[in-house]
Amino acid sequence: MVNLLLKQFLKAEIEIKRRIMYKKAKDLGFTHPTVVDYSQELDVLLNRYLKQAQAS
Repeated sequence: MVNLLLKQFLKAEIEIKRRIMYKKAKDLGFTHPTVVDYSQELDVLLNRYLKQAQAS
């Protein structure tokens, strides 16, 4: 149950981070440091999600 809740939480966080990143990229450009930071944070979330998915 905890694993399922964590996966759902991570999915929501990933979607939020992705939307923010795309908005920032549209406004600032894909190579702007802020957009790169969001991209790296998104990578961390995706890796955590994949690790949880493999554990179940």
